[in-house]
Amino acid sequence: MSDMVEIIGVTKRFGANRAVDDISFGIGSGEFFSLLGPSGCGKSTTLRMLSGFEQPDAGSIRIAGQDMTSVPPYQRPTNIVFQRWALFPHMTVAANVAFGLEAERRPAAEIRQRVGEVLELVGLGRFAERKPGQLSGGQMQRVALARALVKRPKVLLLDEPLSALDLKLRHQMQIELKRIQQDVGTTFIFVTHDQGEALAMSDRVAVMNGGRVEQIASPQELYDAPSTSFVANFIGHSNMLPVTVERVEAGHAVARLEGAALRIAAGPTKPGPATLVIRFERVRIEAAAAVTSPQPGPAKLTGTVRQMIFGGSTVQYVVGLDAGSLDITAEHPHAPGVPVFEKGTAVALSWRENDARLFAH
Repeated sequence: MSDMVEIIGVTKRFGANRAVDDISFGIGSGEFFSLLGPSGCGKSTTLRMLSGFEQPDAGSIRIAGQDMTSVPPYQRPTNIVFQRWALFPHMTVAANVAFGLEAERRPAAEIRQRVGEVLELVGLGRFAERKPGQLSGGQMQRVALARALVKRPKVLLLDEPLSALDLKLRHQMQIELKRIQQDVGTTFIFVTHDQGEALAMSDRVAVMNGGRVEQIASPQELYDAPSTSFVANFIGHSNMLPVTVERVEAGHAVARLEGAALRIAAGPTKPGPATLVIRFERVRIEAAAAVTSPQPGPAKLTGTVRQMIFGGSTVQYVVGLDAGSLDITAEHPHAPGVPVFEKGTAVALSWRENDARLFAH
């Protein structure tokens, strides 16, 4: 896959603040690529520089092999879908979608054909003569998407376009957006603070923090093999536990947590303070009475259920450890036959050696 977009050493300052700090990466042709991170991390500023609405203070941006660093927005092979749809309320769906083509003075027959094709693509062919006020939120989002795609950009930029939708509709639009991207084959660059959106739709995700890129990887790699403690904490739900690495041996480290010695498959290369990361769903929980003899494994901790949180398809248990003041959260499926541990139940916690990760301080 060749790079459609290249960001090379880009920095953007606002006064003394570095909103984007020397970032470099490429985005493949036809890729669904997400910029993910908390508010103020630099993801929207990066998107605005790609669109031409902001100019970098250092570095360069190339699109389709051409240097676009100083090219104005209207001359770039990009289009953008904003968080707010900005549809013309007095115009029909078809007229909204055709607006950009008419501004370019395209032939009427071409406009009709392209508008019809893109409305069919987004599933709005029979809504062409309706006004935006007669549409649902999801349908209006599709109109905004169609208006951007009808101009056939090489790169489509999407700035949190689903954030105004309710939860159920957001999930539906994630499926639709990915389908549309695959159908048209256009490079999509999607900005979001919602990890669920990024993981569900993206081929790759760049996790940003403080203007820098923490990690770029596939959704599965980000989840299973985060390269920094920030990524481990931001993606998914994890226990972040302070430990002391006592020694490092071939293939694993030995760390001490609240008096217990734990083996972890990968981690720092030298002893010292560290953070142990273990996903909620990777923590095994069982009744303490059921543990009749020590079992082999990297961890076996005992404690008491402080809180049980029912989430429908899952149940979370917050467990206070016997040896100290730390809490560990375990998450298990809610299904017939799966044991339920009430508040106050004595339990044992364990996990596989390969499921935990260590990050040095």
